[in-house]
Amino acid sequence: MLALSLPLPAMAEFRPLDDGALAGVTGQAGVTIEMETKVSVDRLSWIDEGSINVNGLRLSGQNDTVLDNMKVTIDIAGQGEVLEHGFSEIARRADAGLLSTGNADVADALAKYSLAGEFGKQFNSGDLVIHLGATDYGDPTVLDDYLRAVDFELAVDSLTTSGSEGTTSLFSNVLLQGYVGPTDLVIRNGGTNTRTLANGNTVSGSELQLDTHFEITNGHLNWDAADLLFVFNFAAVGIEGLQIHNRRGNDTLGHFGMASATAKLSRGTSAASGKEGLSVHDVEFRADIDMPTFRIGPNSIGSVQFTDFAITDTTMMVYGH
Repeated sequence: MLALSLPLPAMAEFRPLDDGALAGVTGQAGVTIEMETKVSVDRLSWIDEGSINVNGLRLSGQNDTVLDNMKVTIDIAGQGEVLEHGFSEIARRADAGLLSTGNADVADALAKYSLAGEFGKQFNSGDLVIHLGATDYGDPTVLDDYLRAVDFELAVDSLTTSGSEGTTSLFSNVLLQGYVGPTDLVIRNGGTNTRTLANGNTVSGSELQLDTHFEITNGHLNWDAADLLFVFNFAAVGIEGLQIHNRRGNDTLGHFGMASATAKLSRGTSAASGKEGLSVHDVEFRADIDMPTFRIGPNSIGSVQFTDFAITDTTMMVYGH
């Protein structure tokens, strides 16, 4: 109907684009979404012969408020295009003289994200780039306003397993409060190319890349069942005042005091078994972890701290059996 309403000279200008012309179309304008939300799930279950259940899941702002002040930018990159990524906004402010490079993290961001007058990361043609930041970062000269612009709260009543023998509680009374830093989700356009990891696994060149920074300022949980993790081999553990950050030790540079996590996901084939599945590779997690109140039963045994806690060189191949 729109085409019929146009004058003939205007209609004459509509022409199909060939592949060469389409290659020159990029997503430089992009899409911006300002978002606020609250999410709650009464029960999330994975059912096999038995089931594992996440009960009473809630994601919100701190103190059960609306999770808000979030801005998502979505772009499809052109060849060599520089798009917002990580702490590139900090680099932009430093370049404008709004933040002092006397701060080592700020100086690192300026060096890392400044590219020929632009600020961000360079991408290839067809890469889908999604960046989560804040709608309002507050005073552009105050670094803490930037780092604490998006607050969140994650609560879980319990994590349980169920089967013919009954139900076992693994964790309960879980609450995590903190701040979300810059978070990037990139789908790399690698076409049909593949590459081989150090362990021999073959993975697709088209992969999803996750890069995020965050801080937990207050958290607690009850650890109800033993033998879940290698760190502590006993049950009836309670943790209060949990904090996860990156302010101590030798690997703080570039993280602005926040914990960080990166991972890549793609289709892959295991070199060991020949099975095809989901490859999770180049996984890295870095943080300092504080547990000021560590209980066994009703009594505290003191505090526990991890400094420079790092998970690196991690690869997983996930498939059904």
